[in-house]
Amino acid sequence: MKKHGLLKKAKRHPNSLTREDAAAQKSENLIQRDFRSSAPNQKWLSDITEVPCSDGKLYLSAVLDCFNGEIVGFAMDDNMRKELCIQAFENACKARNARGMIFHSDRGSQFTSHAFRECLAKRDAIQSMSGTGRCYDNARMESFFATLKKEKLYKLNTERYLMVEMKSIIFRYIMVYYNRQRIYTSNPGGWPPVIYRERMLSKAAQAMGFLHECVFELDFS
Repeated sequence: MKKHGLLKKAKRHPNSLTREDAAAQKSENLIQRDFRSSAPNQKWLSDITEVPCSDGKLYLSAVLDCFNGEIVGFAMDDNMRKELCIQAFENACKARNARGMIFHSDRGSQFTSHAFRECLAKRDAIQSMSGTGRCYDNARMESFFATLKKEKLYKLNTERYLMVEMKSIIFRYIMVYYNRQRIYTSNPGGWPPVIYRERMLSKAAQAMGFLHECVFELDFS
């Protein structure tokens, strides 16, 4: 078969967790490596990483808000099927009561699947995707995974732990330490993501209250 040209050479892909679905509808790169955001829930980033455990590989899909670097939702499972990413997105939307954001990811089959795009549509989310093989197009999301591994996972030798144990460790790192305690240099004053968001929302509420008071005084003047 090789002699007569009947074998087709398989196309090689970059070393990554996900593969592009060539048949799926492609979305433009709306982020263009601009990871700044002036308000919560405008730009969300997402990706998948794997964690080796004693009883197999644990996969983590997380969603990051560009406004303050907060992990607004995530999901973990022993597989990296589309349902993992759908669950992470749904968890984020429910936690923040959010819709209409730009949602940026790579072009893995999980994100290009009809089921995932349908899930985005229900939340009026606009899909954005990195160029094929361009990891820097989602650099801020990759940076979070690098931080998680450097500060926590690499110090543990995760292959000694069961998946259920690693799920608990990752949950506590994200929800207790990373979001609420860890200094985040990209935020003014280095405030942790949740603290910075709460402070900004509080200032906005105070400013709105002051504006209402001024309007009220003008009405009776």
